[in-house]
Amino acid sequence: MTILQANNITKNFPGVVANDNVNFSLEKAEIHVLLGENGAGKTTLMNILYGLEMPDRGEIIVNGEQVIFNSPNDAICRGIGMVHQHFMLVPVFTVTENIILGVEETKKKFKWWGNWGILDRKNPEKKIIELGESLSLNINPNSLVGELSVGIQQKVEIIKALYRGAQVLILDEPTAVLTPQEVKELFGVMRNLTRQGMGVILITHKLKEVMEIADRISVMRQGKIIVTCTPEETNEEMLAEMMVGRKVILQVDKTPAILGDKVLQVDNLYVKNDRHNLVVNQVNFTVHSGEIFGIAGVDGNGQQELIEAIMGLRGVKGGNIRILGKNTTNKTTREIREAGVVYVPEDREKYGVVGEYSVQDNLILSSYYQPPFAEGIVLQSGAIAANGKKLVQEFDVRPPDINYAVGALSGGNKQKVIIARELSGNGKLLIACQPTRGVDVGSIEFIHKRIVAARDAGMGIVLISAELDEILALCDRVAVMFKGNFLKILSINKVNREKLGLLMGGVSLE
Repeated sequence: MTILQANNITKNFPGVVANDNVNFSLEKAEIHVLLGENGAGKTTLMNILYGLEMPDRGEIIVNGEQVIFNSPNDAICRGIGMVHQHFMLVPVFTVTENIILGVEETKKKFKWWGNWGILDRKNPEKKIIELGESLSLNINPNSLVGELSVGIQQKVEIIKALYRGAQVLILDEPTAVLTPQEVKELFGVMRNLTRQGMGVILITHKLKEVMEIADRISVMRQGKIIVTCTPEETNEEMLAEMMVGRKVILQVDKTPAILGDKVLQVDNLYVKNDRHNLVVNQVNFTVHSGEIFGIAGVDGNGQQELIEAIMGLRGVKGGNIRILGKNTTNKTTREIREAGVVYVPEDREKYGVVGEYSVQDNLILSSYYQPPFAEGIVLQSGAIAANGKKLVQEFDVRPPDINYAVGALSGGNKQKVIIARELSGNGKLLIACQPTRGVDVGSIEFIHKRIVAARDAGMGIVLISAELDEILALCDRVAVMFKGNFLKILSINKVNREKLGLLMGGVSLE
């Protein structure tokens, strides 16, 4: 039974055809995966189905009835829910307060108050607990969302959609920020939903996950759906080629590392988090030029605070950091960058780009005050534009318009802008945090090649990634961080997924 159908959907933005006569359907109790490069039109199509965008042409049919969505509220009333890649939660609110936000119920305290009353928490909490238990999601409704892990916050988003009566659930890149264990739990939730008759639309770039979870797969390229098939009819290599329009090398091709001088030395480092708890506890490591040093671990074990301390974004409580032989402990971020460090932050939206700025301006955010982009206090527009045109072409940023607002780009193209900015200078040490998070397979291949090329050119690289396949493919050495400590620092040829997974869980392997 078809519960959602999009017929001949067309959507144009200035200079871009985002959706070109797209036909898509979802069956009851089905997981339908939507694949495509960043900028292929996937999110635009889902935004249309969720009422965030209006199509220029085409129709939407829900349970056999044609509908028009003028807002997400219209879609929600028709049983369509969406969990966005960047969660729509209020950190200082409880789980219950986030879930009922906008659909609050009151209970009358005195009958003569009419419709006035006080907020009803008891019944919503009961319903939230029941929804959680039905899907094996054990969530405390009174927990503050800001204190929950990313995986739990995602479950809150799912329950929020179900609380509003969703029968169709759209998940946009839901595994981009999850550990392997959390991905497994999420897939269990998705299967539970389909067993209850719901339909799930999954947007992802991870081909292994597609082959594991999909009932049907649709591939988008340049605004069109070019094929719809089942997992039995395809494989990872075929899907990658259909997405990109050419053969994609899924293996990273790199030679053994040739180590040079020390570019980073961390000695007995102690760092506290925002709650003044010690989260980096006597960490020691060294990174040389010409190597990729990986840090693996479940989010929340001190990786973020460690990198923030190295980059001058967080104070050091004890120990020393030396970059290219210079003590940079508690120096400013500008001083550290000027010492030769370039940085790809974990959260590109918050710390990597300024959405309102153009592509060309984002490409000089870390060097706008230096020649050739400035003479004194005067920006040099010609040099800025020339740099933008060069890097947009070299790093395949789409659309290739240097005046385009970065906030309007897809996630993968925003990441390309960051990678282009950080790797186009004269950096000696790259700190790369989740460099391919939420990026399509073609862009992953491109970014991996650029990182390996930077290593081969003599750059030292620290790679922090939740993707074990990425750690194993790129790194020369890897440290596993658990509860603020490095459990082990190992040569990459002495580890595998299973060993890394055990170490990430705190199991010490002798």
